[in-house]
Formats: sequence, structure tokens, C-alpha cells
Amino acid sequence: MTVITDPTPPASPAPDDGDALAPFGYPQELRRRMGRYASFAAGFSFISVLTTVFQFFSLGYSFGGPLFFWTWPAVLVGQLFVAACFAELAARMPIAGAIYQWASRLGSPAFGWYAGWIMVIGRIVVVAAAALALQVVLPAVWSGFQIVGGDPSPTTASGAANAAVLGLVLLALTTLLNVLDNRALSAVNTVGVTAEIIGVVLIVTLLATHAERDPGITLHTDGEGGLITALLVGSFTAAYVLIGFESASEMSEETVNPRRTAPRTTLTALTTSGVCGGLLLLGGLLAAPSLTDGRLATEGLGYVLTSTLGDSLGRVLLADVALAVCAATLAIQTSATRMLFSMARDGVLPRSAALARVPRRTGMPGTAAVVVGIGAALLLLLNLASPQAFLAIGTTCIAMVYMAYAMVTGPMLVRRLRGEWRPPADGERDELGRPLFSLGRWGLPVNVLAAAYGLFMTVNLAWPRAEVYDPAGGHWYFRWFTVLVLAATVATGAAYRWHCRRRNAQGHGSSAKPEPEPETVRL
Repeated sequence: MTVITDPTPPASPAPDDGDALAPFGYPQELRRRMGRYASFAAGFSFISVLTTVFQFFSLGYSFGGPLFFWTWPAVLVGQLFVAACFAELAARMPIAGAIYQWASRLGSPAFGWYAGWIMVIGRIVVVAAAALALQVVLPAVWSGFQIVGGDPSPTTASGAANAAVLGLVLLALTTLLNVLDNRALSAVNTVGVTAEIIGVVLIVTLLATHAERDPGITLHTDGEGGLITALLVGSFTAAYVLIGFESASEMSEETVNPRRTAPRTTLTALTTSGVCGGLLLLGGLLAAPSLTDGRLATEGLGYVLTSTLGDSLGRVLLADVALAVCAATLAIQTSATRMLFSMARDGVLPRSAALARVPRRTGMPGTAAVVVGIGAALLLLLNLASPQAFLAIGTTCIAMVYMAYAMVTGPMLVRRLRGEWRPPADGERDELGRPLFSLGRWGLPVNVLAAAYGLFMTVNLAWPRAEVYDPAGGHWYFRWFTVLVLAATVATGAAYRWHCRRRNAQGHGSSAKPEPEPETVRL
């Protein structure tokens, strides 16, 4: 097991990419081929505003009405605080499995293990949730995609079952790409991101030219609850969309000039997605044929496109959205795979040797990719049990990601308050010989806001609101689904760690090696 105690390597004028991992005790196994645009694509594809805004627009609108638009900039600002902290870490620790690696070095190996474990499970849930988004667009493109039943709405039994079928097909394809050479992976991501950006620009432009009302409508709420409910539940849409920006850091070991590239593409991916998503929300609200006929709360932006832009053009744009869904699912699975690989490389997971294996022929952790794909596929089967699983899966994955984020920004804040986080030394440079990214004197206030925001949103997302998770009643397990999954994840992790310690104490072999005692870390 690699000892993870010192979070920053010794200062060097301009480290070579081939030696970037040497200070951290890791060999270069993954193939370092990704340029700046591919790094940006990793984060932008994960966020995928076309996928997630189309998927969750109806939820936000059903509770907040037009007023829910304002939760978007609020969440974006909160996530920018988090992303700024991550950018600092990406410059100092360009390692795959970023959240796990950062939490381990900022806190302790045990603390980092739980952060990584929660993130791995959360990412697998996110993969499943992203794959389900195909149901929101494909049947609207062509009725033949509705293979099961006749009602395509994801909230109906037939729509939920069909979503699982489409999702399983997509997962098979993304898993295959994650096993092949990363050139194919980067190429698909790049094409997907380019198509998505073009699609966003076209959709926003066309919706703006078909506006039926002025932006003042966003000051009204026509949702199911009061103002507080509108804002708290309406924020779920933005919270679900604006995650995954750290994927550029997850791909650091495959990125050229990672110390310089990853911090910038992390912030660029989030900012670009935030602007694009906000314009999509506003365009949909302004161009919708009606705000009161109930269709925005059930069919979302897909209804706006086909009703406002005409059936043919609307279907073409929805096909672009479907492509974005595929690219997003691929990017999320890739990110989850790198997290699993990073933890397995340290020997802290069951079957670590197999999960960490990187065939020389492909340079890809194929076994880890297959495990992530199978885990996500099993979660898709929950959709066959009940349509309410769609929302439960979606909000659960967001809460888990937010919790893992807080397990990085929290220890980072403690380090700052103790005076253990210092600006980069004069000798520390990125690969191009320039100073490392740093927040400087703004580091402490930004870190405070990032940690506070992360904890608040985790509680908001996990709160068992009956009107959100069990509106029909009689399904207590969906109401408490997020809390139960979080508790089960932590309990399972604790049981596994206890088992490993017990085996080690008895002198038996184990795939997980004992962790080193944490040492005082100089930052």
C-alpha cells in the first residue's frame, strides 16, 4: 500500500509529465494523452447540462414554478467556491481518484477511505441516474424507442421500465468504451461535448426568438409548496446538474501538463456549464406555450422544444440531447472507474489486485470499469419496481457526491485555520514553469463558504420530505431512501474495515493492507 501522508511533492522548477507521479509513490500506468480540450470535455461531459436540465427541469418547476430559476445562480456560486478549492488541490496533487487522494492527505488515510468509498458508491448511482435520462428524450424523438408499454413518461410504470431497458443498452456500450484504449474514450467525449455545446447554443437561440413572455415571470411561484419549499426543492435541479466538475482532476494521470491544465479546466467546465444551463432554464420558461397547463411540471423542456419549435426541428434537437446523455454516462462511468482504480491501487478494497490491473495493451483499468457498469445496471433494475425509484436514485447520488465534497473542503478548512495551508513556495511550478494555481488571501473565506454550502446542501438533499419522495404515500422506503443508502454505505464500509483489521490481527492474509499512522502534514 502506498503511504499517503505528505500532500505535496518537493518543489521543482517544472516537473516532467513522466515523473509527475513519482513524488507520490505511484508508477505511470495510465496513458498520458489527454490535452486541454479533452480535460475540459471530461468535466463538461460529466455535468452535461443538456442531459440533466432536461432530466430534472420538471421537478424544479413542479415545486417552485418559474421562481425556481433563481436557485440556479445560487447553487452555481456555491459550487464555484468548492471548485476553487479543488483547483488548488489539483495543482498540488494531480492524481487519479482525486477526492479519495485529497481527503486522505488533508485528513487521514481512514478519513480519506470513507470519502473515496462514499464517492465510489455515489458515482455508480450517478451512472445509473444518467443512463435513465435517455427515457426523457428518445421516445420523443421516435416512438419506436418506447419498447415497453405505451406511456413514455418516466413517472409511469411503462416509462420507468422502458427507461431501465434503454439504460442497460447504454451501459453496455459505455462499459465497452471504458475497457478499450483511452484514445477512443477521448474521441467520443470530445465529439459529444462539441455536439452538446452546439446544441445548447442552438436551443437557447431558438427559444429566445420564440419567447412568449419577459424574464419578470421568474419572480413568480406557481409550485406545489410555499416559498421555502420552492427554493429548497427547486434547488435539486441545479444541485444535480452542477456536479462532476472535478472529473478533470480524476483524469490527471492521463492529462498532459496536469498541474496547469486540471485546475483551469475544472473551473472552466463548471462556469461554462453554469452559464449554458441558466440560459436553458430561462429560455424554456420564456418560450413555453403555457406555464399553467401542467405540462412543464411533467414533460419539462422536451415539451417546450417540440411544441414551440415544431415537431421536426424539436426532434433533431432532442437527438442532440440524446447524444449528450450518452457522452455524460460515459464520462461519469470513466470518473467512477478512476476513483475505484485509485483506491484499489492502494490495496484498500476487496479484490484490489484485479481492480487495479491496467493491461499494457489498453492502458485502461478494465476490470474496474466492468464493476462500475454492473453496479449501475443493478440499480437500473430498481426502476422496474417503481417509477418513484427514478427520483430516489437521482437525489441519492447527489447527496452522496455533496457529502464526499464536504469531506475534502472540511479538512482543507481545518488545515487553513491551523496555519498548515501555505501558498506555493517560490520553487513550486507547473509543467510550463509557471506558479501553481492558488487562491492566495481569498483562500480562507472561499474555503469557509465552500464547506458551509456543502454541508447545507447535503442535509437539504437527504431530508426525507414526503411530498418529494413519497407523494402518493405508502412507500416509506422511498421517502427515506437517501438516508438509508448513505447509512448503508457507511455501515458497509465500516464492516469491511473491521473485517480487514480483524484478519490482520489474527495474522491472515487480506487484500487490504494496513494503513499507516497519519503523520503531521506540511502544506
